[in-house]
Amino acid sequence: MNTQDLVLLSVEDNVATVTLNRPDAMNALSKALRARLYEVMCEVDANDDIRAVILTGAGERAFTAGLDLKELGSDPTAMGAANAEGADENPVKAIEVCSKPVIGAINGVAITGGFEVALACDVLVASTAARFADTHARVGIVPGWGLSQKLSRMIGISRAKELSFTGNFLDAQTAKDWGLVNHVVEPEELLPLARKLAADMASIDPDFLARYKKLIDDGYATSFGDGLKLEAKLSSEANAQVSPEEVEARRAGVQARGRGQ
Repeated sequence: MNTQDLVLLSVEDNVATVTLNRPDAMNALSKALRARLYEVMCEVDANDDIRAVILTGAGERAFTAGLDLKELGSDPTAMGAANAEGADENPVKAIEVCSKPVIGAINGVAITGGFEVALACDVLVASTAARFADTHARVGIVPGWGLSQKLSRMIGISRAKELSFTGNFLDAQTAKDWGLVNHVVEPEELLPLARKLAADMASIDPDFLARYKKLIDDGYATSFGDGLKLEAKLSSEANAQVSPEEVEARRAGVQARGRGQ
């Protein structure tokens, strides 16, 4: 397969769809695929016509099964990917390159490193075929892409420990019940739902949305108290530049949109 084909990019109506494209290998994160993902996410971030992003996997079986086990078995240096600093090797950092909202459309299994890639997205929606598993403990590898810290913050420490200490699969509906994913739909409805959410996000001023995303992420990474201080600082600076007339005009637009929903 041509390197360009490992990660596909399509753009329509200000929304980019990025597809991990190794369906025969359960979209495993080979070194070449990780490098290509970084290229694509940089391209997406630099394109002003793109305002929101959907990340999904090709085929019906997998979002991504994580690091390529065949590659790990044949290349003694490949294990270093679990702790890679560069965004061209670390797919979580590659996704974080993008300042625009990233919706993870989880079409199948998201296992170990694939679970970590899912957690790098801003919003998760899942098909009924989606399943999540953290098998780090079963294979004797400590996660290096953020799962040990992110998962407990999203679903609670006890539930996170259960998943990580057993390696058991979490089905899509339970993932929704636990707050990991926002919506669960039938497979054929997954991308249409993701596109609708992306279109809603794309209708927001892109510069404002990028700043808001950064505020939420930066605050989430610190203590609650420090997050409130960060919000207060940025809010005071930003809101002082907004006129009452602008607020009123936008409020009218919000009300009109609400009546149409």
